[in-house]
Amino acid sequence: MITLSKNGLPSKRCAALILNHVASLSICPSNIQITRFTPISTRSLVKRNFHSSRPLSKEDYYKTLGIKKDATAKEIKKAYFQLAKKYHPDVNKTKEAQEKFQEISEAYEVLSDENKRQEYDTFGSGAGAGGPGRGGGQWQYKGNVDVNEIFRRAFGFGGDGTFNWDSFADSQFGHSHAQEMVMDLSFEEAVRGTQKNIFVNVVEDCPRCRGTQVEPGFKKVSCPYCNGTGMITQRLQGGFFYQASCNRCGGSGHYNKNPCQECEGHGQSVQRRQVSFNVPAGTNDKDRVRFQVGKNQIYMMFNVAPSLKFRRDKDDIHCDVEISIAQAVLGGTVKVPGIMEDTYVHVPPGTSSHTKMRLTGKGVKRLHSAGYGDQYIHIKVAVPSYLSAEQRALMLAWAATDKPKSGTVKGFDESSAKTSAQSKNQEGSKSGTNTTTDRESPRGESDAPGSVDGDPGFLGKLKKTIFGK
Repeated sequence: MITLSKNGLPSKRCAALILNHVASLSICPSNIQITRFTPISTRSLVKRNFHSSRPLSKEDYYKTLGIKKDATAKEIKKAYFQLAKKYHPDVNKTKEAQEKFQEISEAYEVLSDENKRQEYDTFGSGAGAGGPGRGGGQWQYKGNVDVNEIFRRAFGFGGDGTFNWDSFADSQFGHSHAQEMVMDLSFEEAVRGTQKNIFVNVVEDCPRCRGTQVEPGFKKVSCPYCNGTGMITQRLQGGFFYQASCNRCGGSGHYNKNPCQECEGHGQSVQRRQVSFNVPAGTNDKDRVRFQVGKNQIYMMFNVAPSLKFRRDKDDIHCDVEISIAQAVLGGTVKVPGIMEDTYVHVPPGTSSHTKMRLTGKGVKRLHSAGYGDQYIHIKVAVPSYLSAEQRALMLAWAATDKPKSGTVKGFDESSAKTSAQSKNQEGSKSGTNTTTDRESPRGESDAPGSVDGDPGFLGKLKKTIFGK
């Protein structure tokens, strides 16, 4: 029996021998009684436990982000951003997307931190003996940070429901500018033109090294592979020689032993700038324009929202305008909405529904030539869906004088109307009324009852009610 007492600590060598060879001892483990053992280095003997609200016994953070186990910090960040664009709550409202966003945020929080990543690679689970998880499944994640806060810390903004995915270029993870952006416009902004302040990612000299590519305080040294010549000479079979640019220094003859930490030795980095952008008048949906920001050339594509008033056909616009029955029969003027200002348009007498009028030069400004398109007005006669008792009586009186081309008028009895008209004529003959003179009015009015000015009959009331006369 081997007894290790409190007062008799073994030496380092003895402890190592015990630990290394205990598995090969032929005696039963029960024959070894350890009453107390406090090693010199507890790190190598004590298992780590990371208390967590949710253990990850089957998940692999690298698979969650879709990256390799040797991925760089920028590759991790880019993978996280690409997945966040798909599963962020601002974009995808489903429950599955929220759970997925929780997973990728958790994976990013661990793998983006060097210490946490090292611990995960050592003690993590999910890849078996060949990868993360060699520590026997002792890794457990504990995260108390909100996933939106993780996103905000990763990209400097967002996570509050106001993040603009289209204006955020993936080029933040590389060394090229945003080549194309998307801008949302209302219909009025597109046809009239407007000015907007936008954020763009552009390539500029690194603010840390000022374009020198070297960490401040250091200088480039002569390349030891080409001796500062920028060229290397190699011998081919047959005794031939050829020269090529040095792969190590890229032909510059200088070697950067201390690259800038900010731009990784590129001398340039992607910077986020706010610029004022002029939207040209006449812009159409899905149009693309090119504009310059410093030395950077950026393409802008427009998403134009549809209008509730207008329909656009190239440089022409169309709109619907309602007129009353009185305006349709007698004519008048009607107010027409325009893209710049409203206009009053003359309505000729006898205008029917679906009549189309054109206003020359009241359309959209032409982008690639001078002038403007036209505005087309589509007339719709507004027919009332409800009539009062008086209005109904007046319309029936109108029906007595306006025979339909085919069919009948609901509520109108033609035989009763004829009998009423005959009795009225007989009464007029007995009283000596000259009906012929009444019909020969200078305005050419009809001889129907109530058609004479001052007659209080049905047609007089109808005329006054509908036409205001």
